[in-house]
Amino acid sequence: MFHLLDLIGTMAFAMSGALTAMHKKLDPFGVFIIAFVTAVGGGTLRDVLIGRTPVGWMLDLQYVYVIILGFGFAILFRKKFDRLRTSLFLFDTIGLGVFTLIGLEKGIMIGLHPAICIALGTMTACFGGVIRDILCNEIPTIFRREIYATICIFGGIVFFILKKLNLEDDILYLVTSVVMIVTRLLAVKYKWYLPAFEHK
Repeated sequence: MFHLLDLIGTMAFAMSGALTAMHKKLDPFGVFIIAFVTAVGGGTLRDVLIGRTPVGWMLDLQYVYVIILGFGFAILFRKKFDRLRTSLFLFDTIGLGVFTLIGLEKGIMIGLHPAICIALGTMTACFGGVIRDILCNEIPTIFRREIYATICIFGGIVFFILKKLNLEDDILYLVTSVVMIVTRLLAVKYKWYLPAFEHK
């Protein structure tokens, strides 16, 4: 389940990156690069921070194949995505939930404190999107009023609470990712925002 979620998250973020790049009217090579860095950016940062080198996608070509597949789907079915922003949002939300879990687990595997694991999960989930937005000349979503990184932190707390209940790993991953995805959908639907500072 963990490996499957990892691949699903990779494809979701690759498609998110590709859709953003197409919205910016980049050429096919540019679209692929944005898809690639969106999919592996957060995981690469995480692996470098915990001293796991070469980083994950360099050791397992499955991730590269999945990114190419996500890029291909985004290109082939771009006209089917009638509402580009809605499709981008859904893929980005799936990637957010899944990659947070992956970062949490990587931290647990090397015995880090839960707070550090949550930080790793947040970086894994958010920093691919940060790189995508910067390269596409957008203010990164993580820095806007939209509830984004906060959901990763909330998901991490839910994860460790459920872990105390000794649930099976597959159920633990599934419940945590669903909680995060549903929370973000509700946040957007009901316009939940963090307060913004105003300069006077």
